[in-house]
Amino acid sequence: MLSRLSIRNYALIDSLDIHFDRGLNILTGETGAGKSIIMGGLSLILGQRVESRYFFNQQKKCIIEGYFDISDYGLGDFFAEYDLDYEQETIVRREVSVEGKSRAFVNDTPVTLQVLRALTERLIDVHSQHATLQLNAESFQLLILDSVAQNQPLREQYTSVYRAHRAAAARLENLKNEAARANAEADYHQFLFDELDTAKLQAGEATRLEAEQQQLEHAEEIKRSLLGAVAILQEDEINAVTLLKAALQQLQQAERHMPALSPQVERLQSTFIELKDLAEEVGRIEQDISLDEERLMEVNERLSQLYALQQKHRADDVDALIALHRELGAKLENLSADEAAIDQLEAEVARLQSELLELAKALSESRQSVVPMVEKEISHVLGEMGMPHSRLQVSIFQVGDAEVRESGQDRVDFRFTANRGQEPQPISKVASGGELSRLMLAIKSLIAKTSSLPTIIFDEIDTGISGEVALKVADIMERLAARMQVIAITHLPQIAAKGNAHFKVYKAESADKTATHMVQLQPQERVLELAQMLSGANPGEAAMQHAAELLGVQS
Repeated sequence: MLSRLSIRNYALIDSLDIHFDRGLNILTGETGAGKSIIMGGLSLILGQRVESRYFFNQQKKCIIEGYFDISDYGLGDFFAEYDLDYEQETIVRREVSVEGKSRAFVNDTPVTLQVLRALTERLIDVHSQHATLQLNAESFQLLILDSVAQNQPLREQYTSVYRAHRAAAARLENLKNEAARANAEADYHQFLFDELDTAKLQAGEATRLEAEQQQLEHAEEIKRSLLGAVAILQEDEINAVTLLKAALQQLQQAERHMPALSPQVERLQSTFIELKDLAEEVGRIEQDISLDEERLMEVNERLSQLYALQQKHRADDVDALIALHRELGAKLENLSADEAAIDQLEAEVARLQSELLELAKALSESRQSVVPMVEKEISHVLGEMGMPHSRLQVSIFQVGDAEVRESGQDRVDFRFTANRGQEPQPISKVASGGELSRLMLAIKSLIAKTSSLPTIIFDEIDTGISGEVALKVADIMERLAARMQVIAITHLPQIAAKGNAHFKVYKAESADKTATHMVQLQPQERVLELAQMLSGANPGEAAMQHAAELLGVQS
């Protein structure tokens, strides 16, 4: 239950701190006093988005806090699921900065609005004067049946399987589309793969062949140059090796008389040996050079093949062609892998579809089982509220297996009549504002019997009713408050008189500002408030007496 609500710096509210009773809490006040502002502040901790930055003080942030006693509602698993600290008195806080940025907290742990809404949906149900429009929505009608049938665990299981089925079906569709596109290109990919496979590509091959081509094309010139080098080194009459040998002999002769020349002798001897070895090596290279026209043709043909493949595939080099060859091979291998994945996913979709239909059938049977009780209870409560001939007719129709929806296989139709002898019609066509208010109250009363929702808020549910009917509605709300906390904003004294706690909302003006305030009324103050609700700002003795009678106190 909502034990306390604190609102600071929101709209016309500077600071407000309200402690609510466990039973029926009444909020009254003149039109425009600020009741809707209080509801707006409450909506922020229920996860509604911030639509404006209208603060009492534009230089300070807005803070809304709700204190909830959740000790009796089995929410431990929820807190564990979202890694939140569980406290029997849980504090939900919403802060809005002067820049309009919003933050939400549960027991001082930051949470997203999605988590905030998921929690507060289990704590408070808000019924506004416009909520009767929900009665025409099929989703709300199904929610009524599921609440009465206590289908929440079954509905959650169904929703989980439904979403898993949708996700698997989407993956299957995508995989089939990808496979279809791949199959359409498979022949072309196979042709390209075979062409590159036949080419037997080798990394760096083009570079090596280009070097060999250069050598083969200039073989005669290379051979002539090598022969010239060999001649100069050691074959001409006067050659480098002979001259170096003579220089070595002269240096050795001088060494006999000057031992200090030994290092120079060793260096010249090493040079002589190296030059002689170099001359012989160049000679061998020259002998290996041949004018091989046939090999040159082979090299040119291979390079032409590689260049053509590079141009065809817009590849920079042979390594890029090798990478493309591997990529095409992987695509061709994936075709068979995709077929296996499709078969596996089809089996998974079929399994989930079967499970989904079983759960949908269980939901349908559960909903159908409570229809007689829903019709009977609603008619009974409406009879208590001055509509003895009213009748609610609930019809459930199953859709085909191919039309399974997130809510199941059921289409539901609520029809209503308030008059004897009149066939039930769609609610939007036959119910007046007052009848809709009473119908919604009857439905909420029925749901309260089967749910563990801690708090329900009625924002002017008394629209369109008065007199004796208002007394009946008040009795229903009083009974409802025996099972759960009820907070009711009302203009009817008959309803206000039933409250365990009565709060008055009013505006007060200072020199420069108007502010909304809220106070809990004491017994005698309640008499005056009800009298004013009955007859206006200056109630007479009769109004005061009537108000005291409604409250059951001495005037």
